[in-house]
Amino acid sequence: MTAVGEGFAARLREGTREEHERAERAVFVESLLAGRLGIEAYAGMLGQSYLFYAVLEDAGERWRGDPVIGGFVVDGLLRRDALAADLAFLLGPGWRAGLRPLAATESYVDRIRQVCFDDQAAFVAHHYTRYLGDLSGGQVIRRRMREVYGLADDGVRFCDFDGVGKVKPFRDRYRELLSATSWGEQGRAGVVAEANAAFRLNRAVFTDLAAVHC
Repeated sequence: MTAVGEGFAARLREGTREEHERAERAVFVESLLAGRLGIEAYAGMLGQSYLFYAVLEDAGERWRGDPVIGGFVVDGLLRRDALAADLAFLLGPGWRAGLRPLAATESYVDRIRQVCFDDQAAFVAHHYTRYLGDLSGGQVIRRRMREVYGLADDGVRFCDFDGVGKVKPFRDRYRELLSATSWGEQGRAGVVAEANAAFRLNRAVFTDLAAVHC
């Protein structure tokens, strides 16, 4: 496989750096991590996350076992059940009855439905932006939720990626898989373009969350 830091994985990282950093600097994210928001804001973020993860993971089942991209579908990455457990802990067993998609979340979910069930490059683009981002950023959120709200296990299971083993070796294997996959130039360009679109959609969700909670 291509060494980490070379090949398509590096191109994807560099090609999405600007949109990725914009998402990380969103007012909602900064306010949450600084402890300026209440626990309901964190629960609100998890609720919206549940909605787009549910659709993305349905798409993942479509590609499980696929000879080209099936290797990206890893059970230890799946977040839907962990999000459901966190929401039940934070909001009670009836949390689903109160869950409503924000406008930006509806757009995000619509895009995943539109492209991720039929387009390999689009699925991997959304998979990369969600899972690799949350694999790293989730550890920061987990630490801050413990420090600010005293959440240790219940309430932060979304951030628990123990199922994939140590984070850095898994990230390295994931990037090797990105570089080793036989995309072709059109496919690679499609992954970069759709990943940037996914970061923009995610940032729009943060903007809507900020309008409600900040």
